[in-house]
Parts: sequence; C-alpha cells; structure tokens
Amino acid sequence: MKVLKFGGTSVGSVKNMSNVKDIINDGSKKVVVLSAMSGTTNQLVAIAKDIENGEANLAIDKINSLLETYFITIDELLSNVVLNTDVKKYVSSIFELLVDCTDKNFSETLENKILAQGELLSTYMFNSYLKQEGVSSTLLPALSFMRIDAFKEPDSDYIEAQFKTVFDAAENVEIYITQGFICLDVAGDISNLQRGGSDYTATIIGAAIKAEEVQIWTDIDGMHNNDPRYVENTKAISNLSFEEAAELAYFGAKILHPQTVTPVRKDSIPVRLKNTMKPDAHGTLISNSTSGSGIKAIAAKDGITAIKIKSARMLQAHGFLKKVFEIFETYHTSIDMITTSEVAVSLTIDDDKNLDKILVELEKIASIEVDKNQSIVCLVGNSVVNHQDTYKLFRILQDVKIRMISYGGSNNNISLLIDSKDKINTLQKLNDYLFELVTL
Repeated sequence: MKVLKFGGTSVGSVKNMSNVKDIINDGSKKVVVLSAMSGTTNQLVAIAKDIENGEANLAIDKINSLLETYFITIDELLSNVVLNTDVKKYVSSIFELLVDCTDKNFSETLENKILAQGELLSTYMFNSYLKQEGVSSTLLPALSFMRIDAFKEPDSDYIEAQFKTVFDAAENVEIYITQGFICLDVAGDISNLQRGGSDYTATIIGAAIKAEEVQIWTDIDGMHNNDPRYVENTKAISNLSFEEAAELAYFGAKILHPQTVTPVRKDSIPVRLKNTMKPDAHGTLISNSTSGSGIKAIAAKDGITAIKIKSARMLQAHGFLKKVFEIFETYHTSIDMITTSEVAVSLTIDDDKNLDKILVELEKIASIEVDKNQSIVCLVGNSVVNHQDTYKLFRILQDVKIRMISYGGSNNNISLLIDSKDKINTLQKLNDYLFELVTL
C-alpha cells in the first residue's frame, strides 16, 4: 500500500481537488494525507495572533470572512444537496469553535487547537467530495493515532499500534483519508509537527505500515537544483539519496519538511516528489540508491545568527568547547555550522529566542561577536567533497563575501555562510558556475 500526501495548493481549489481525485482513484488501496487548503493556515495563524494581542473583534472578523470563503467553495464543490448540507453543518461547527476560542486566555495549547482546524476542514470536505463522485473512501482521524513524545519526536510504537487499530476498525474502502500536520502531545493536548509537517505525517505513516512508497504531491515537479523563486531555468532532479534529500530539506529546500525522510530511511521506503498539476512528470525519487556525482543542488536557509567566540587563553584549554556546547544545550538551541581557529570558534544558530541568555553565559568565558541576518547556502551531491569539479564553487569568493565555510563535515554537503542581502546574487552566481556557464 502507498501513502500519498497532497499539499495545500493541491486541495486549494475545486479544480485542484478534482485533479487529486483523478490521481488517487486508480482502484488500489492507499492512505491519503491532506494539508489544509492553501491560505487557511496563514489565516488561522493571524486569528491566533489577534487573540494573543487581545483583539477578539479582529479575530472574529477574520473568522467570519474565512467561513464565507469556505461556504463559497462548498457550493462549488458539492452539488449533492445532502452532502452540501452536511459539510456546511460540520464547517459551521468548526468556525463556532474558533469564535469560542476568542474568549479564552491565550496559550500555546489554544494556538495549536486553532491551527489544527485547517486540516480537519480540508479532509472532511474532500472525503464528502469523493463520496459524491462515487469513490470509495473514509476518514481516519489523525488525532486517534498520531502522537509526539516528551521530546516532540514521533512516538513510533504508539503510532504503529494505534494506526493498525484505527485502520482495522474502519470501513473496507480504497481510499483512507487522514490529516497531515496535526497530532497529540504526550499530555493528550492537540499539537502539531510544525509548518510543512504534512510531509512528515506521510512518512511517519509510511514507516508505520511499511508502505510500498510514499508520494509527496505539491505544485512543483520535484526537487530542483536551485531555488526557482530566485533563479531562472532551474531543473528538477530525477534521483536523490536519502542523505542528499535530508541535507537539502534541512538547509532550506522548501518542498520538504526537514524531517521528512527520517522515518523511512531505516526500512528503505522510497519517497517520490510529484506535481499535482503535471501527474505524468517523473518528479524526484528519493531512495537508498546514489546516482551521479558532483554538486546536484543548491539550497539556502535564512534567519541565521552567527556567533564568534574568541578566547586566546581558553580555547586550547581542556574542556573549553564542552562548556560552550553545554550552554547551547541548556537553552535547547541547536548549532548548524561550526568552524574553529587557534583563538576563536564561530558557529551558527537558526533559533535566536534564547540568544540573549546564551550570550550572557558565553561572555563569562570569552569575548563575543554576533552577526544577524545571515543565510546558509548549502551545496549537496554524492561525495561532493571528493569530486574533481567541486573547486568551481570557490569561484564565488571573487563575487561574494563569505563569512564561514563548512567543508568536510559531510561528504555530501558544503555550506557557505553569507549576509542575507547577498543570497539571491549568490544563488544565481553559483548556478552559473556549477550548472550553466562553466566550461573546462
């Protein structure tokens, strides 16, 4: 059995829902994971922010506007009067819940509850649409089997056991529809897998059922060799290894949630990236196999803070680096890049919510320099550090000021730290040097 995930754009209009129906209705059993309709999660985030700011009236205005949008979509999607009435009743109950939230004290738990409604709406509507079209389907509520543990990691044993229970108790149909993104936390409260988490949901389920394949359907035909938002004439990559895909996802390739491939790597379950608008296109196949050599793709991660820790007296002292790392561990802040010299350590973080506290601790043992608004540009390929053409990327040094270089930490990844204002130029230059203009 396969697991197919469809993103917000794929279910963002009646036309696109019809495309999804045609893709999945092939007579084989499958689990279909859906995101919220495009734009919905952003609106729910704004509603939660209004509640946090004590602006209940603004939140209610947004809720009523979004409800009106859903009713228009329902009338276009469902001509069957019984199904139309049923879905409007369900959708109304969701929006009544949202209005009720405006009178509550804001908390992370309340925010998570608000954000979860988008996936509940899209899956109920789409399942009703499939019924109207004569497709055999049923809903599997993600909150009945998807749970994270105290470390906010998937509770794999629980998920596998609970999914089997829910699946076995469900109707015998061809299409099993469930929600991406949402889950319960260890206390039983509604939580989520962070933005883009529907991809993660799909591979978690794929691992739990030992799926034949997991397919991630979006509005782009696979993972590209550069960011198409900033660089023209990018190309889809036909094949990537799990390691290559994980590096690209972590360092900014927006098509995948950073943890997407983690659950399926152990069992070598392939992940295929496909385009809902071009279903016949090959897309990108992610598997244990490696193919090609040299740099295959470039990605960029914004919002990076660089910290230089200088201590001529302490750096060579036994235990100094241990103290540095313990400070970041204390404040649950992960490090992306790190380089060392005789008198300094430079490192980067992408989560600066505890930066002030971290700096207070670091200043007790060293002098500190901080650079914000940085970006990491990641170059990925099979054994790129050993490839004969990798030297070409260093031609970028004549055009862009490089703050840090990470080379050799992974055979599949070389990372450059630059000022974010130089990101687009850097991506374009690297594209020219590595994929377009370079001749030997």
